[in-house]
Amino acid sequence: MTRIKRGYIARRRRTKIRLFASSFRGAHSRLTRTITQQKIRALVSAHRDRDKQKRNFRRLWITRINAVIREKGVSYSYSKLIHDLYKRQLLLNRKILAQIAISNKNCFYMISNEIIKEVDWKESTGII
Repeated sequence: MTRIKRGYIARRRRTKIRLFASSFRGAHSRLTRTITQQKIRALVSAHRDRDKQKRNFRRLWITRINAVIREKGVSYSYSKLIHDLYKRQLLLNRKILAQIAISNKNCFYMISNEIIKEVDWKESTGII
């Protein structure tokens, strides 16, 4: 039986994995078995943290909106604002509201005041 020289495909696979782990430190960037373990771990963390990032940004937007609302007066809160937005059927999500709250507070106050007036007017006349 003739001798088969393999290793070309395996070497190509290992170098591809090494390129992924080139920024890792120590054995995590040099030893093939450790590289594969760290690659799996890194991809799992990346997948998990993409969802976490969405959660964290939503929390940040809510905190910013609530802080700007409570600057004017403590009587109005974030939950009431969101509830009134849904009552008026305004399609402003939390990201946009947070950007408006930071960049242009006067515009945000105008939006919240209009919502309060409209909801109070409807409740007092008994339309809702």
